Amino acid sequence: MAGRDPARAQLRDARELGHEARARAGDRAALKLWLRMLSCTTQIEAEIRRRLRAGFGISLARFDYLAQLHRRPDGLRMRDLSRSLMVTGGNVTGLTDELERDGLVVRESSPTDRRSWIVRLTPQGRRSFEAMAHAHEGWILELFAGLDDRGLGQLYTRLGELRVTMMRNEPSPEDTP
Repeated sequence: MAGRDPARAQLRDARELGHEARARAGDRAALKLWLRMLSCTTQIEAEIRRRLRAGFGISLARFDYLAQLHRRPDGLRMRDLSRSLMVTGGNVTGLTDELERDGLVVRESSPTDRRSWIVRLTPQGRRSFEAMAHAHEGWILELFAGLDDRGLGQLYTRLGELRVTMMRNEPSPEDTP
């Protein structure tokens, strides 16, 4: 490796590692694991965003929006859609306007509450989302192909255990300032 600049190589390796570059040899295992999980999540999300944009000309936010509606054939009130996506009502209104213009969703007034709107996928929206979801599933399988079924199962189980532990330790709403 003659002529290789160690400082430049270290900087390149740090960029490739992303969040993991922050970890040091003496750091606790939990910190290293957190940084590795964050790095993997960031890298996978960036790749999914790139592929959605390249393959379908759609953002991840639009994909997530359509996914919520696909799960609810009868539609969702915009307020509930906002909650499930964890975004503001203004964001949902903007996405709804765009997707309605594109013919993917339809907005109708609620029969039970004149102040509410219900959003549903159009038949075109359902077909479009199903094509995207099929491709998305393939991408996820491809991105995780480096792990065998046993490794995937173990990782899934252990992260589930972590979630249960975290949920048990969450403060109740009364404990939050």
